[in-house]
Amino acid sequence: MRLLGLDPGLRHTGWGIVEAQGNRLSYVADGVIDSDSKAPLAERLVTLFEGVNAVIAAYAPAEAAVEETFSNVNAASTLKLGQARGVVMLAPALARLAVAEYAATLVKKSVVGTGHADKAQIAHMVRVLLPGCLAKSPDAADALAVAICHAHHRQTRNVIAKAVGDSR
Repeated sequence: MRLLGLDPGLRHTGWGIVEAQGNRLSYVADGVIDSDSKAPLAERLVTLFEGVNAVIAAYAPAEAAVEETFSNVNAASTLKLGQARGVVMLAPALARLAVAEYAATLVKKSVVGTGHADKAQIAHMVRVLLPGCLAKSPDAADALAVAICHAHHRQTRNVIAKAVGDSR
């Protein structure tokens, strides 16, 4: 099953594609969608939406996962990031993909083993877990980490759902 991980940001939205076959993960692709910081907000959001749509069209993932955002001290920045996150979630939802959300600490813990890992640790572990991975930027590495987290947690959810279904 092909999974899309997304690390939303207004300036840089990272994306990563992994293939999950049971417990085995393999790297497919990664990249970053950049928006022009001088462009009006609406144009920047269109850039993100079209970029995510292009990734979905090119790689045909079966599911998507998005990192939840944390709140900044600056309310205006938090609001803009929330708008970017909404657009990044909308694109796969409109493509009829299931969209899961994961807290940043859970993503880090799933990939590195601690919820307080830094970007360098995440990028390193992503490369270890996905041989051949390019992880062209920290944002792309974070997106691949989201995809890895989703692969692990969707397996757990499926096992629990099956166990609950079998017990009825």
